[in-house]
Amino acid sequence: MTLDSTIDIVYIGAGNITFGNDNVLWNHSLRVEKLLGPRLNVVAIIDPNPERVKQVLKQKSESTAAASYIGTNFFVNLDDAAPHLKLQNIDIFILGAPPHFRGTTLPGRNLELELLKHFGNKPTIFMEKPVATTRPEQPLEVARQLLEAGQVIGVGYMLRYLKVVQKAISIIKENKLTVMCVIARYANAYQRVRKVDWWTKSQQGGPIIEQATHFCDLCRYIGGEVKLDSIRATALEYNEPAGKLSYQCIDESKIPEHDRIPRATTAFWKYESGAVGTLIHIIALHGIRFSNEIAIYADGYQLRLREMYTTPTLYVRSPFSDTEEQIYTYPGDDPFFNEMETFINVAAKRASKTPPNSEVNLGEPAPAGEILTSYDDACKTFAMTWKIRDESEKKT
Repeated sequence: MTLDSTIDIVYIGAGNITFGNDNVLWNHSLRVEKLLGPRLNVVAIIDPNPERVKQVLKQKSESTAAASYIGTNFFVNLDDAAPHLKLQNIDIFILGAPPHFRGTTLPGRNLELELLKHFGNKPTIFMEKPVATTRPEQPLEVARQLLEAGQVIGVGYMLRYLKVVQKAISIIKENKLTVMCVIARYANAYQRVRKVDWWTKSQQGGPIIEQATHFCDLCRYIGGEVKLDSIRATALEYNEPAGKLSYQCIDESKIPEHDRIPRATTAFWKYESGAVGTLIHIIALHGIRFSNEIAIYADGYQLRLREMYTTPTLYVRSPFSDTEEQIYTYPGDDPFFNEMETFINVAAKRASKTPPNSEVNLGEPAPAGEILTSYDDACKTFAMTWKIRDESEKKT
């Protein structure tokens, strides 16, 4: 293939994760455009909302990436799109559709398996977390079928790709440390969360499954596999005195009471190594900025990862000093970009096309040259989040 060979992409889902809005940091299409430049060819957008797609295409037609969208087709569903797309050489599918539509073998909720049926394992698939909203047993069957078919899927746990996370991992490995304890805290800024589905457990699974999944995933990535049977959890519910929120932008009274999400959840567990871990997720802050931290303890070491959505910083206390911490920060580091760069490199190689060039900060820790979260690995995080939810819903 020539250096200017195009990468043909189909977006499934035209929502915020794919094309952004006014109050989110994510927008996969911008990262893809930056990585591929004129090599990007957006073959189609599949979404049931034609008005949203029209809005997206209008915005793109007025952007520097306009040429990549000149021939973009629109389809309301995969069944309509498949006969047309089979005639083209699709390299990548980016799945931004809600998790309700994937992760099972049931018709209408089996998007990954439908892609496999129509297109085989040649295209590489990127999909958002969580893998589903069903019980965790169902995605495991999907994972089995995908693995047998040789399908390559990357799942969007972008925080693994942060340079501060990779630096923490490298410190643990280089010093041959055994993690003793991982403590994770995630405080959500809820004031502008206007998706009613997010506030509805039956739609997106609740805050542990839909949002704190990122920190559960990092806890596994850093500390190793969790003993699911050891997990214990409790929650502050919406109808308890401490659970009242004052600045919601949705009318929660329209959600059935049994379907409303908790305000805070705490959990603790044992790792297979014998280490211990804990997580607290809180829905309490106003504005748009979250607050978060993961503290990692090993013999002689304390590593603190802070503010991973805004100003990611790693603080390291080591045996060399108990009064001063080493501070690591990488201004401008973008985990979404790092994640998409890694994914597109893998997809381009699978399609025998030249990977895109991108800026590299020499001497800085970088993500591995392979996808860091496979589908079956994401299923393990999914099972962990369900176990926390189940335990938190038990009544004493």
